[in-house]
Amino acid sequence: MIGAILFDLDGTLIDSLPGISASLNRALGASGWPSHPTEKVRTFIGDGSWWLARRALPPQAADTAVAEVEAHFKADYAVSWPEGTVPFAGIPLLLADLNSVGRPLAVLSNKPHDFTVEIVKRLFPTIAFAAVRGEIHGIARKPDPFAAIAIARDLALEPANILFVGDSRVDAQTAHRAGMPAALVGWGYDDELASVTTAHHGCQNLTSLRTLLLG
Repeated sequence: MIGAILFDLDGTLIDSLPGISASLNRALGASGWPSHPTEKVRTFIGDGSWWLARRALPPQAADTAVAEVEAHFKADYAVSWPEGTVPFAGIPLLLADLNSVGRPLAVLSNKPHDFTVEIVKRLFPTIAFAAVRGEIHGIARKPDPFAAIAIARDLALEPANILFVGDSRVDAQTAHRAGMPAALVGWGYDDELASVTTAHHGCQNLTSLRTLLLG
């Protein structure tokens, strides 16, 4: 029995690609590196800000260069994220409907924790979330299951009773390692999601997700 729903953020609840792309390209320019088209940046998303910067740079770039771009990105994104970040159509209503039937909701993202909390608060101000968690320094990020299991503990539920809804192979791996069933949406940023062959629910559109979550 599903007792709660744990959502990924970027690519699942919100379309943040335009804002991430613009901010990343400004960060690259500030450090003297070339920019990337938005569709290329799409392939960099999913593993946190360090890997976002790492993938944006040539393979031979030193870790110090990655750290510099990441720092520029974080500083820029902290100010600019509202310019290119919106909920996917229909998501606010879906979350409100889940609230109305008393289903506990949570968010787990590889986006830095402070950004995750602020974005959820600003974009979903009327939605009650039982837990909101982003990447915290010193704590392994997805696909490590630590944070997902910690949320289950906070909700006083067994992981098997929490449905993990995400848009990527990282989310699928996290759910599997945490012992959670998963629903993978088709509108997110992982273009190779079809390569996931494990037995997860597939939701190509919002209607199918609504049916899964609300019946």
